[in-house]
Amino acid sequence: MNWSRNDGPRGYHHGNLKEALIRAALELIAKKGPGGFTFAEAARFAGVSPAAPYRHFRDRDELLADVARRGFEAFAAALERAWDGGRPAPFAAFERLGRAYLAFARSEPAYYSAMFETGLPVEMSPELQAAGDRAFAVIRTAAERLIADMPAGRRPPALMMALHIWSMSHGIASLFARGDAGRRALPMSPEELLEAGVLVYLQGLGVSAASDRDRGK
Repeated sequence: MNWSRNDGPRGYHHGNLKEALIRAALELIAKKGPGGFTFAEAARFAGVSPAAPYRHFRDRDELLADVARRGFEAFAAALERAWDGGRPAPFAAFERLGRAYLAFARSEPAYYSAMFETGLPVEMSPELQAAGDRAFAVIRTAAERLIADMPAGRRPPALMMALHIWSMSHGIASLFARGDAGRRALPMSPEELLEAGVLVYLQGLGVSAASDRDRGK
């Protein structure tokens, strides 16, 4: 696929129409947000006729759902690389996971917006739902590993932990680690804020880095 820039829109020449539309959607999301453009505008930005997108997508929502799916797939892969099976120790790997979460929001703001700001139900696409579930599963698996050695009577529910930490990570990413102009000022790095918040939360549950040290003995 060959791209050419002509006063903003990208055209494609004997290339893949679907990929051209995905790229156009990402650029329009970056410029206007996920709700700021029409299906016809995406076609125009890709350099094709208004009817051309219907070869691949039913409407703008279906296009955005496919963009979100790709975002979640990339997001899940980034989280999996950061977690790395919990090596060398779960608590240290968990800190990497948080940094990877914020890094994705910062480096892929258009994908991140498509994933979380379209208002589309994930159930509209089995592929989108599966990709989102895969990303969340990394966080849940990490939570399960963190509490695996705790006495059963004091072990918090892993799903609850994963949801709390996901909410905290998403909130900090959306407010302070965005890769666009919506980022709020902060007297510390978003990574430091997230690390401190997760540490306080985990300590409140009786989970600490001491468990990593104990495994190393």
